[in-house]
Amino acid sequence: MKKIEIEGLNLFYGDFQALLDIRMSVREKAITALIGSSGCGKSTLLRCLNRMNDLIEDVRIEGSVKIDGKDIYKIKSGLTQLRKKVGMVFQRPNPFPLSVYENVAFGLRVHHMAKGSELEDIVGESLKAVHLWDELKDRLNRSALGLSLEQKQRLCIARLIAVKSEVLLMDEPCSALDPLATLRIEDLMQLLKKDYTIVIVTHNMQQAARVSDETGFMLLGELVEFGRTPDIFTKPKDKRTEDYITGRFG
Repeated sequence: MKKIEIEGLNLFYGDFQALLDIRMSVREKAITALIGSSGCGKSTLLRCLNRMNDLIEDVRIEGSVKIDGKDIYKIKSGLTQLRKKVGMVFQRPNPFPLSVYENVAFGLRVHHMAKGSELEDIVGESLKAVHLWDELKDRLNRSALGLSLEQKQRLCIARLIAVKSEVLLMDEPCSALDPLATLRIEDLMQLLKKDYTIVIVTHNMQQAARVSDETGFMLLGELVEFGRTPDIFTKPKDKRTEDYITGRFG
């Protein structure tokens, strides 16, 4: 089942066109990876999915991005609700300068979603979902800034789970982590896809091959090829994809 449908998406920074006629669909409860060399537009495309590019001056966007059949670029208001539904995990984890507990509870309080014992239950369940509860249950009132990089990234994912985000956008979420922590975050992604739709930008082709169900290869703002991950990596249809996968460029 399609969760996100992108049709004729073009994005301009002033006179510069960063995305060229992107057309793709993202399956529900699956992991979709976007790969390509630096500057190819993959992070720009990711940010289109929750309208974060709206925050950049002189950006112009054409085309449609439909989530659950609704074009998010026709929304006149309610961007806060959109970004609650479609959450973002950044390259470097960005916990708030608050306690572990208050980091997870923050969105619940802002959106008036829970209080009292219900709030406590959701915080606990969210931390359990990212395998942090056993590690942090006795440190909930300590600052989240003292956590390891991996713990901080898991905590940021827990914040999205707490407010019931349906789509998790991950912009190179493992690039600041060591190899062992990277594998643990990848294992977490596999668990989360049972309940969430995940779109990940990665510069690591091996990571895309390990974790994703479908992969899109981007080059100079163009989505060159999109399909099942095994097909993209073993029998690409476009010579440019083959050249990138085999290391001839990029």
